[in-house]
Amino acid sequence: MNRMKRHLPLYLSAPHACSYLPGRQSNTLFTDPDQAMDMSTYSELLRYGFRRSGSMVYSPRCDHCQQCVSVRVPVDDFAPRRAHRRVIKANRDIEVYDHPAVFNDEHYALYQRYTRARHEDGDMANASSDDYMSFLQTDWCDTQFLEFRRSKQLMAVAVTDMPTDGLSAVYTFFDPDYADRSLGTFAILSQIRYARARRLSYLYLGYWIQECRKMAYKVNFRPIELWQQGQWLRLEAGVPLPS
Repeated sequence: MNRMKRHLPLYLSAPHACSYLPGRQSNTLFTDPDQAMDMSTYSELLRYGFRRSGSMVYSPRCDHCQQCVSVRVPVDDFAPRRAHRRVIKANRDIEVYDHPAVFNDEHYALYQRYTRARHEDGDMANASSDDYMSFLQTDWCDTQFLEFRRSKQLMAVAVTDMPTDGLSAVYTFFDPDYADRSLGTFAILSQIRYARARRLSYLYLGYWIQECRKMAYKVNFRPIELWQQGQWLRLEAGVPLPS
């Protein structure tokens, strides 16, 4: 990382079960948790394919698998497809509000409902309020909780970091009773619009795994850029996915 302004120690975890692909082992490259992090350094790491979870900034580094690909949308070039326009129309009664990244009972209750519906067998479904905040927020990071409301009803929350060159979509949770509204897709479309309005270049969407069905939606936001072999490679609409 010859552009980094200071020496940044990185550590490689021991092998552990992959969270996305059954039967596989994974390694994680992560920054020193005892060394201070700041938004400038974090922004630079995003440009090298890293991601944040709580206070940890990390990137998968597996010996025999390169399935985890960091992706970002160049927001100025993005144009909604027909399916996206349908989602926008279906949610035209929803307004988006900035909210500081602080604990909120209403947000937490929605998070619990969402994770119990989507991750009932995992630890997330039983997250305490402390677990919830330590997963989504950290003191050194500039983060907003974007609220999606229909009148006074909270429909979704998109946890969004504010790096120097764009936005980073950390995690989105929504009311499981309204899954037919495609609120996750609507949140991404709203974040793209949010970034464009602020003259930011990118929306970072974290990792895309071609073999993971739950992540297939990410490459529908084209053109999209994929971090591969040390560079961002652009994937236009209509171009076949890389093998």
